[in-house]
Amino acid sequence: MDSWDLDEFQPVKVGDTQPTKPVTSRDLAGDPPEVTQPIRPVARQRRRRRRIWRGVRKPLVTVLVLLAVYFFVPWQHQILVLGIDRVPEGTTQGRSDTMILTGIEPLSGRVNMLSIPRDLWVPIPGYGENRINTAHYFAEAAEKGSGPQAAMDVVESNFNVRVGYYARVRLEGFPAVIDALGGIDVTIEERVLEWGPGTHYLDGTQALAFVRDRTGDDFYRMAHGQVFVTALVKKLINPLTWIRIPGALVATAEAIDTNVPVWLWPRLGLAVVRALPGGFDTRTLDRTMVNSWVTADGAQVLLPNWEAILPLVDELF
Repeated sequence: MDSWDLDEFQPVKVGDTQPTKPVTSRDLAGDPPEVTQPIRPVARQRRRRRRIWRGVRKPLVTVLVLLAVYFFVPWQHQILVLGIDRVPEGTTQGRSDTMILTGIEPLSGRVNMLSIPRDLWVPIPGYGENRINTAHYFAEAAEKGSGPQAAMDVVESNFNVRVGYYARVRLEGFPAVIDALGGIDVTIEERVLEWGPGTHYLDGTQALAFVRDRTGDDFYRMAHGQVFVTALVKKLINPLTWIRIPGALVATAEAIDTNVPVWLWPRLGLAVVRALPGGFDTRTLDRTMVNSWVTADGAQVLLPNWEAILPLVDELF
């Protein structure tokens, strides 16, 4: 039996006067998928996108609100910066010769700093009246690690301000941190040691000498400390310095300890960056806020004039 040639077979419907279009093997096999597959309507695609957006909108808004609260909630954080000098090897039993009460407020982008004289004569719980810088020493001698809290407690009780955090700098490890950062530039308005007025590059050893300089009185040293802290912060936020940060962190771990939690660092960092264009508000307890006095043992100390000090504290913190 002969096979049918489907390409030539042309069936005719009864009653037709016109021949129909020839049926081919392609017709019998069906149209290719690209012809028969339905095209998704544009409206359906839009509805799908809207459903996706509705699904992610609420979580996204929640995240943005939480970030806004985290960075800009109007809470000021008080940090007591302690510079501990000349301690016995392997201990932290030193006096806090540098004490800077720092207030950081992310919402306004303000950073306020108040330097406290080390010779300020105040009550030390359990030890009677003494220099304020001895609170750290007495506590560390009694129980290792308790010095920062003792220093914060003394500042709180005398200055009537809540101090939640501390940053303790052991000055013997200070040069390594500065060298790891590639040195630092400080700008001074009067002569300090061998440096005249102007901007000077200091390596780690020179920076330590700058901070430790005892040529003048305690007010002189406090001014140096504030100049240095401001210069250090500017160095840290310079993008050219960031490549040095890993090495500096290693050195910092040996020289600085703090109870500021890691989750708070971005919030504080943003406030510091925002404050730099206008500068930090740096203050000291000047000579009008204290009275020189000599103790029965012949020690020269400073008696606080709280009527002059507390209004300044209220303004800053």
